[in-house]
Amino acid sequence: MTYPVALYLQDAHDIRQGIELVKYAEAKGFDAVWQADSRLVRDAVVPMAAFAASTDRIRIGSGVIDIWTRNAARLASTFSTLDDLAPGRMICGLGAWWDPLAAKVGIDRSRPLKVMREVVDAVRGLLHNETVTMDGFHVQLDGVELDYVHQERRPKDVPIYIGATGMQMMELTGEIADGAVLNYLVSPSYNVGALEALGRGAAKAGRSLDAIDRPQLVVCSVDENRDAALDGARLLVTQYLGQQPHIMKASGVPQTLLDEIGEVLTWPATHDQVVAASKLVPDDIVQMITASGTPDEVRAKVDEYVSSGCTCPILYPLADDVRLMIDTFARN
Repeated sequence: MTYPVALYLQDAHDIRQGIELVKYAEAKGFDAVWQADSRLVRDAVVPMAAFAASTDRIRIGSGVIDIWTRNAARLASTFSTLDDLAPGRMICGLGAWWDPLAAKVGIDRSRPLKVMREVVDAVRGLLHNETVTMDGFHVQLDGVELDYVHQERRPKDVPIYIGATGMQMMELTGEIADGAVLNYLVSPSYNVGALEALGRGAAKAGRSLDAIDRPQLVVCSVDENRDAALDGARLLVTQYLGQQPHIMKASGVPQTLLDEIGEVLTWPATHDQVVAASKLVPDDIVQMITASGTPDEVRAKVDEYVSSGCTCPILYPLADDVRLMIDTFARN
């Protein structure tokens, strides 16, 4: 195992526990930690700042922040501030979000490719200490710059990654982003098409696929008891089967199973609904789209993602013993 690994945190642990886990992962040689901001549960920026203030080396990414609810200028100022806290260690991960959540909070996700291009261009320009004017479909900036009052004016070294799932967004990522955050709950075979799309985009910008970093979220449930590990991942798999079937379709999950799950789950789903629907999800589906099982089984499955083009697995721990997962992939 010579590839770097990263930790993914969502909201399963309180922020103080998250800080301790990040410090432990840093001590074990992990390359990065990524904090989610995808649901209306936990903001990514607050824990990212906490992690930055509590560590010395590990990189810290947003995995991912949506491009609709924060103005592009505010996104740039946020990551400029985070870079002040941990210079050179921040990664700005952006995503196009998803429905029905976006629609339920009043956001019309029209023309997501155009909006993503505008936001990336604006945020990058501002972080590079440029004055940005843009009369776009979504971004409206009139001679805007990061207006430092007391600190030294300097470009901020914050790479921009896009969390892409569909192939059109993947191609755009290859064209304009520093990296692609490949999604979780997909099979390794999904990466074949993803890399082809990234390569097409990269060619448009006159660069190669190798110029694009490709970390990938990987659901990881590690337990010495194999059945317990699979059960630890099954509930999350079930929830995504019902609520984000576009991700599941990308991995070849049968439509019949998606339809069965969709008949049980509403949005937002209750815990009882998820538990009931999980009884429909067989072990082979859990194993196809997650790295779940004993430590040896999990390492072997993560190796498959790397062999399929992932440059750094971002491990999303679901079993109770997160330190066991970190130890399973320790680099020190």
